[in-house]
Amino acid sequence: MCALQLVADGVIFSCIIILGSIGLSLVYDIANFPNFAHGDLMAVGAFGAITANTVLGLPFVAAAVVGIGVGATVGVATERVVFEPLDVGPLELLIASIGVALCYRAVLIGGFGSDPRSYDVGGRGRVEALHEATGIAASPRSIAIVASTLVLVLSLHLLLQYTSLGRQMRATADDPDLARVSGIRTRTVTTAMWIIGGGLAAAGGVFLGLDTIVRPQMGFDLLLVLFAAVILGGIGSVYGAMLGGFAIGMAHELTPLVPGVGTEYKAAVAFVIMILILLFRPSGIMGGKESA
Repeated sequence: MCALQLVADGVIFSCIIILGSIGLSLVYDIANFPNFAHGDLMAVGAFGAITANTVLGLPFVAAAVVGIGVGATVGVATERVVFEPLDVGPLELLIASIGVALCYRAVLIGGFGSDPRSYDVGGRGRVEALHEATGIAASPRSIAIVASTLVLVLSLHLLLQYTSLGRQMRATADDPDLARVSGIRTRTVTTAMWIIGGGLAAAGGVFLGLDTIVRPQMGFDLLLVLFAAVILGGIGSVYGAMLGGFAIGMAHELTPLVPGVGTEYKAAVAFVIMILILLFRPSGIMGGKESA
């Protein structure tokens, strides 16, 4: 496979990792614990979308919106029912999130079975004009994934930098106690964080299912890669998570270019690159925890 094709595949995979890692970073930044249920929340969003598409008969775009809404709703409901009532520290919340992940997966397997599913949508064939011009075999699905990710990431950037909610989120991430005494409704900020994080995770799951298949285990299989992206970018940094997600995604897909290394070692190569970068920048690409 030519290098240019691998780069194109890397961009597509990076888009999925970026969407998942942003939500994971947001939760750590504001709720202050690593959420091990985040990968399975991606699967929840994907199954929400595929149900709307194949059962309710909605077109894919509308089904994707439904899936994102399901992910955001489940994220907020989980926070209200499970995480908020637990008056415990980050370690206990981490353990609780593992239990939540298992519950998510059990519900999906119980409701849909373990067989892989596909969306009822076309767009699998390559775009001939692009292939003739560059040699890249990219499908309309792939182009839609990249374009949609750019829109979502740009929208998040505008929200964080130019809206009152974004400033409140950054202030809460910096110092929640100071934000609270300054009059910021941190409860509202936390809810917004779960909506945004859950929605972006669901979007990543929807796009992963569009690029491959939808199955209950899909998000869990990506969880360590998501954590690698967040750690590489700098724990607690949303923009670092974006950069880390892009770096990990590209390394994952460019593995075949490494002499003597097979595709079965994609994840291992991505982690090796993460370790090498952290040896020179221990706090990550963006220098550690910062405002959202």
